[in-house]
Amino acid sequence: MLRYSLLRHTGAPDDPSGCHYDLLLEDGETCRSWRLPDIPPLNGTSQEATPLAPHRRVWLEPRSAAVSGDRGWAERVMAGRYRGTLPADPDAAVQLDLVDGALRGQLRITAGRCSLTPP
Repeated sequence: MLRYSLLRHTGAPDDPSGCHYDLLLEDGETCRSWRLPDIPPLNGTSQEATPLAPHRRVWLEPRSAAVSGDRGWAERVMAGRYRGTLPADPDAAVQLDLVDGALRGQLRITAGRCSLTPP
């Protein structure tokens, strides 16, 4: 199984709220990544999911560090493993099972929205 991570990112110059979360899904040598306004609640309302540039896999490990390019601070707040396959097209819908870690359930990212439902 592959890994996922949720980073709390503060101080990003392009984030007027001052804090957001980066969802990372391990994908080969990098991680596919999305910016979320909050931690996805199980069975909660879907939320905006903005695609980001791929992140380095080092962010899957426990860490808290400055983000390169003076883009704030990030710390890993949740992590685990997922089952499923990411689509080859980075713009295609994602549907995976988060099976291990603090977040568990079926993760869906479709049309710029993210939700987490029971398995």
